[in-house]
Amino acid sequence: MAQRAVWLISHEPGTPLCGTVRFSRRYPTVEKRARVFNGASYVPIPEDGPFLKALLFELRLLDDDKDFVESRDSCSRINKTSIYGLLIGGEELWPVVAFLKNDIIYACVPLVEQTLSPRPPLISVSGVSQGFEFLFGIQDFLYSGQKNDSELNTKLSQLPDLLLQACPFGTLLDANLQNSLDNTNFASVTQPQKQPAWKTGTYKGKPQVSISITEKVKSMQYDKQGVADTWQVVGTVTCKCDLEGIMPNVTISLNLPTNGSPLQDILVHPCVTSLDSAILTSSSIDAMDDSAFSGPYKFPFTPPLESFNLCYYTSQVPVPPILGFYQMKEEEVQLRITINLKLHESVKNTFEFCEAHIPFYNRGPITHLEYKTSFGQLEVFREKSLLIWIIGQKFPKSMEISLSGTVTFGAKSHEKQPFDPICIGETAYLKLHFRILDYTLTGCYADQHSVQVFASGKPKISAYRKLISSDYYIWNSKAPAPVTYGSLLL
Repeated sequence: MAQRAVWLISHEPGTPLCGTVRFSRRYPTVEKRARVFNGASYVPIPEDGPFLKALLFELRLLDDDKDFVESRDSCSRINKTSIYGLLIGGEELWPVVAFLKNDIIYACVPLVEQTLSPRPPLISVSGVSQGFEFLFGIQDFLYSGQKNDSELNTKLSQLPDLLLQACPFGTLLDANLQNSLDNTNFASVTQPQKQPAWKTGTYKGKPQVSISITEKVKSMQYDKQGVADTWQVVGTVTCKCDLEGIMPNVTISLNLPTNGSPLQDILVHPCVTSLDSAILTSSSIDAMDDSAFSGPYKFPFTPPLESFNLCYYTSQVPVPPILGFYQMKEEEVQLRITINLKLHESVKNTFEFCEAHIPFYNRGPITHLEYKTSFGQLEVFREKSLLIWIIGQKFPKSMEISLSGTVTFGAKSHEKQPFDPICIGETAYLKLHFRILDYTLTGCYADQHSVQVFASGKPKISAYRKLISSDYYIWNSKAPAPVTYGSLLL
């Protein structure tokens, strides 16, 4: 009799996933035995994300789950045992023992010491009764004397150590976890924790956790037939955790809206203790499809004292935030320019600032300018041969703006005028600079209410996000050849 895995899931109606995995434990040694016993009918234990989705569907706990499903809701599937078969990846995981109590779903998968095809009678699976005893023991431990969420979090943080005593290698020895608690010398109670070598001190003061998501969008737009525009989003999640104690534990979840762009190429800080394999395998090299992992992206970690970058990611968003057209023609001693910019309708139309820089390299100073703009203001830096179109904090209701005019230059001075080896003749660009607060292009956000902190005191949790332009170029459509990022770095 043994258990392959156990989960504790909080039921959260109204949230995107309707639930969060608060605790999970897998037993690899039992999993090897299951592979041998079950043979060709063996179904592996899934990651937390797919398991959560399948279990909530089977228990009819999803917010939008109102339609009749033949495979689940027919009269032949009336369930009186709290034992389920979950369809995951086209295979059925059985038996899954699960029940809901006090907004917590308790679930485990017992080991079946025989083939699963045909399905054996439940009475012959001894691990099922042990699974119920195991889950009821965890329930009694969590809610005996528990008065608030802080005490529940404390008990959840004790579970990993307790299960080493009560259920080693998936075999239940004592369902009364309080006995294990009394017999275990927790470092936080009876022994001082050893200061790790990488942590030079401890924090004393008001507990608080700050999370900042910064996305930088790059773009190269050409408006040329046969030349594809390119764009990319690179995100950074920065954290500062002021928490008392030598080794506090924090779990942060990054979430996406329904139409959000999945995060890819995720790199994490060394302090992150574990990750769902779906997070690590999501790559921008692979083609995007509906099966791409879209969160939540959970990062459990033990924070250092200083501010640090928890993770980096990229994302393939469907369109750039601002679409542009730039045309520059040489007419005798002057240049004629035409610029059109359009803000995509899905982008938040509230900028901290937004401006377009239009440089003219390898020419003399600006001596004369005639222009017409539909929106914003134009500043002229004559000696630098530079125009700056200040768009401001909002695009107009039409989301489209334009600038046209003619520019005349004086004699070129090699000492003062800007030089560029690429921007020669009609090879020219404009560069957009903007910042949008409380917004990300992917839709990624950190839910303050889902942040789990296992430390003394209730911390103040704050979350911020912003979108910043970075290398956002719109090239002259009349340029003889497209310019790539690689050529700019040469």
